[in-house]
Amino acid sequence: MLGKNETEDLQISLDGYLGDPWLQSSPINTGFYFVRSNKKTISLYEKWYAQKDNSTGKKEQDVLSDLIKGGIINQLGLRVRFLDTLYFSSFCQDSKDIRAVITFHAACCRSITAKERDLKVLLSDWKRFKKFQPNNSSQTTKWSTHTWCTQSWGNSLKVKGN
Repeated sequence: MLGKNETEDLQISLDGYLGDPWLQSSPINTGFYFVRSNKKTISLYEKWYAQKDNSTGKKEQDVLSDLIKGGIINQLGLRVRFLDTLYFSSFCQDSKDIRAVITFHAACCRSITAKERDLKVLLSDWKRFKKFQPNNSSQTTKWSTHTWCTQSWGNSLKVKGN
């Protein structure tokens, strides 16, 4: 969950949680993050956007990932917590406990169409969970396979969209 600890400068979602909320080699995803505005985070954003503007062919997430790998967290004295996919689930790594999910990010899809289709399946999963959960605590609801997102990366599916 999002921490209320005021010493945390940045909390950021991941494509895959590696078991340590402070592990700087975690595969970040800039689709969801919480930033505390202070001199350190302002400096991070200045460096991030300056580098982004000079990084042809890279997305902003790639640029931030490169900065983190290059030691920007320690250089600026930032305290960064990487969010557990147990609570911040995505198509990259499903939460192991559907009851714990706070938000779901449609990451790891190559097209808007794939995201839309798999989000509809996800909504059905959630509705099924909510329907059975109060009446039968032993009912185990799991996420369906994210077929559209998975296939959007291969040649087997040509999906129009973004």
